[in-house]
Amino acid sequence: MYSRRVEETRYEQRKRRTRQLLIETALRLFAEQGYEQTTVAQIAAAADVATKTFFNHFPSKEDVVFADTRQRNTIPLQVIAERQPEDTVADLLTRSYQAMRADYQARGGEQHPTLMRAYTRLVLSVPNLQAKALHQVYDLQREVASALHEAFPDQLDPIKAAAVVGCLVGATQAAALTSLELGQSEDEFWAAMRCGLDTGLSGLRT
Repeated sequence: MYSRRVEETRYEQRKRRTRQLLIETALRLFAEQGYEQTTVAQIAAAADVATKTFFNHFPSKEDVVFADTRQRNTIPLQVIAERQPEDTVADLLTRSYQAMRADYQARGGEQHPTLMRAYTRLVLSVPNLQAKALHQVYDLQREVASALHEAFPDQLDPIKAAAVVGCLVGATQAAALTSLELGQSEDEFWAAMRCGLDTGLSGLRT
């Protein structure tokens, strides 16, 4: 029984490594030769796996770009769900930022800054990817606003909750994109996002 559990763990580890390899290979090829020009077969070949293996992990090459987006987007919802009685709205939103950064670090994101920049360039330059990214951000804003309204019904009605989340998302995105355009370091990028967060929260605190 013990050896079987070990083998299952090893299988899951190999599966995660293969998935991560496909993501990194796809982003590299997209950056080198263009998103439209890159095929699934090329990604699989460059990662030294069968094309079938690619489709075992992702339905399409578009899904590689947004591989972990949905899981990352659940982080602020989890933070809000685990709120303590003394927590304020600002506390939860700040903690959400901290949790998302910690998750990024845990996934090894800071080891691959060029991949983050490749992802950003893709989302900003490929129309269908841009549309999907905007749709996902909109969905996340609605979910977070709804969760905040439920957590603080006496402070935030649905309109104010939506306004708070919209301000924060806009401020952090604008600061982050400017940091990337300036070619700043990883630490500077996260500092820029924190600046956007604090700027947005300053209105809430007052």
